[in-house]
Amino acid sequence: MELFDLLMRRRSVRNFQDKAVPEEVVAQLLAAANNAPSGGNIQPISIIVVREAENRKRLAGLVGEQPWVKNAPLSMIFCLDFQRVKRWAAMNATEFKGEQALTHFLIAYADVMCAAQTVVILAESLGLGSVYVGSVNGTINDTREAFGIPQFVLPVMVLSLGYPKSIPQGIPKFTPDVIVHYERYQERNDAEVTQAFQAKYGDFGKSGAYLEKAFVETVEADRQGGDGWMEWALEEMQKLEIRNNAQFLFNLRYPAERMVQFNRHLLDSMRKAGFSWDVNPTVEKEV
Repeated sequence: MELFDLLMRRRSVRNFQDKAVPEEVVAQLLAAANNAPSGGNIQPISIIVVREAENRKRLAGLVGEQPWVKNAPLSMIFCLDFQRVKRWAAMNATEFKGEQALTHFLIAYADVMCAAQTVVILAESLGLGSVYVGSVNGTINDTREAFGIPQFVLPVMVLSLGYPKSIPQGIPKFTPDVIVHYERYQERNDAEVTQAFQAKYGDFGKSGAYLEKAFVETVEADRQGGDGWMEWALEEMQKLEIRNNAQFLFNLRYPAERMVQFNRHLLDSMRKAGFSWDVNPTVEKEV
């Protein structure tokens, strides 16, 4: 299969066969992650491979009891890791303060996601499916404790992989012209923005068919033994009087105020791991 076709058919897979990923395939995935782009080639990345049933169950519990994390034969916890480079710098009579420098953090975060997406693409080419699970950001402290993650290391993404039992179809995406700008940013007018989202999501509806394309997690959770997630979502849509796609996203799925309020918890978790950014650092003047 051509690479373009492979990329265009890729979908997040949450329904996996009860089939282990061979050791040699896991080794290839990890080698590809290790070879991904990295700013300054510092490679501030660590990957915790999770395959044992008890640890898969523990990890699923940490990310909101998402059943595909427990059922996937393989998960990888992608970590932003400044601990290793800080130790190396100290052993060589210098200092690395990446945990205090927002620029280092942003570059390292991009490094982690480059490595993770490299795994996704290779996995797809080998007949595997995968799904990103970002809710580990909500349980950083507990995840660090459960998996022995030290200071200056943050779990930032979980990637669950396995051989697909089923692959979602019809997941809506923008057409490329919506996200592409030539030479400089081209701001769209209200009509163009409305058309872009209308073309992506289509007409709003309150049925299970709508959730199949807009909130597939609830549908798949129920299929894998969840406890009424679809029913909950439909009830919430009615209670919140959700009338359009935007309200569904930002009143129910990612409530705007709750997402802002989460800042404090996230920053506290980062500080506990040793990360903080002082916007007014004291700079000694030369004399």
